Amino acid sequence: MGPEERLRRQIERYRAMTGEQRLRLALELHELASQLAGEGIRHQSPQASPEEVERRLRGRLRLAQQRRQLPGEEAFPAEA
Repeated sequence: MGPEERLRRQIERYRAMTGEQRLRLALELHELASQLAGEGIRHQSPQASPEEVERRLRGRLRLAQQRRQLPGEEAFPAEA
């Protein structure tokens, strides 16, 4: 089976899922991506505290949001 066929079958599986199943999968993937990004931050800065890792991760997410926003849209509000 080639990559196009695998992709077609995966899309069929997604379409067969309920909305709740797709949402659960999206949240699990987001959690996994956040964990991987946190591990990357810890690898780059082993001395960083858990709070510092979280702060840097939020900063990366904010930057990604800003890059996706349209002109005139407001990005994530700045943390106090």
